[in-house]
Amino acid sequence: MAAAATPECASHRLPALFVNHGGGPMPLMHGPEGDSLYKGMAEIPAHSIARPTSILIISAHWEEETVSVSSSPAPAMLFDYYGFPPQTYSYSYPAPGNPELAARVADLISTATGQEAKLDPKRGYDHGVFVPLLIAYPEADVPVCCLSLKAGLDPSEHIQIGEALTPLRDEGVLIVGSGVSFHNMREFDRTGRGKPKGVAFDTALQAAVQSDVATRREALLSWRTLPEASFCHPREEHLMPLLVIAGAAGDDPGRVVFESEFMGAKMSGFAFG
Repeated sequence: MAAAATPECASHRLPALFVNHGGGPMPLMHGPEGDSLYKGMAEIPAHSIARPTSILIISAHWEEETVSVSSSPAPAMLFDYYGFPPQTYSYSYPAPGNPELAARVADLISTATGQEAKLDPKRGYDHGVFVPLLIAYPEADVPVCCLSLKAGLDPSEHIQIGEALTPLRDEGVLIVGSGVSFHNMREFDRTGRGKPKGVAFDTALQAAVQSDVATRREALLSWRTLPEASFCHPREEHLMPLLVIAGAAGDDPGRVVFESEFMGAKMSGFAFG
């Protein structure tokens, strides 16, 4: 097992976070002055009362028929975007993996949900992983495990997966959902003119996250009924990490920790605990 970072205070429960990872490598290309989502990723460490021993990250860019956990001790880079400048294919994020944590994650999920969870020793860091972590933890000294979404993208299954992961937050593990709260590729607007899109959905999503636990769970299970939901997420893979995070929140309240407009759309980031 790779050496873990030393926690400042391992007795404190770490939060569960949902961050907006932006478009491909754009946050890394444009930096804090040129990408409005950069700040939300840079503030990831500020939400934790202690330094994590490991990070478990759920990326919108990994789906499997069987829930899978990366188990390589040294994950490779996975440049899963196209048409960007050559330098964006040379980023490096050498944070070690954590096979021991991967095995624990798989066991927690299979025990709590009854569904199979498997280890994937070949999975590397896709841009939903390395973009936010390069910004938040540029030293790459905190071991990282990646958790896939489950094909079919069933809301109930993903909340249940998150619920199974709750104990990890008491074990020094920072759980991060990496997606975007608005993801309609046809409706992004690079000009920045006009009113932002998705405001009604974003407002309803904020209200859902900040509701009591029972109301929050019901609202996220039925997220398609929120205003403009299908417009903002024609396909829901970029929202599903939030449902995993909400499950991992347990009884902890949710709060809005980031708001911005990105390419003509309203987006929000959330923290639980």
